[in-house]
Amino acid sequence: QVQLVESGGGLVQPGGSLRLLCAASGLAFSSYAMNWYRQALGKEREVVAGISRASTKSNYADSVKGQFTISRDNTKNMVYLQMNRLKPEDTAVYYCAAQGTSGAKYWGQGTQVTVSS
Repeated sequence: QVQLVESGGGLVQPGGSLRLLCAASGLAFSSYAMNWYRQALGKEREVVAGISRASTKSNYADSVKGQFTISRDNTKNMVYLQMNRLKPEDTAVYYCAAQGTSGAKYWGQGTQVTVSS
């Protein structure tokens, strides 16, 4: 059974940092591209960042370029999202997702990030 479990969310002041973690199990992790998505209240889910299977490529939404960094550790089946200089508009539930080459996609349950003073 595939499981993706996010952690690291919480309440942070504007300008602060958080590091989100996603622990994967039940899948050949290194065979999956990994993405982070977010969904703010009343808005559609949007992709924030993605990383290729061997970490050779990464991409970011324009809104977070230079602010967020995605990384992964295939030896630990982990993917990370380092979020710096957080703004209130970054408040959302953040999800990690595994994307297989066959089209298979798996989601975590999400972790809440709230940026507020």
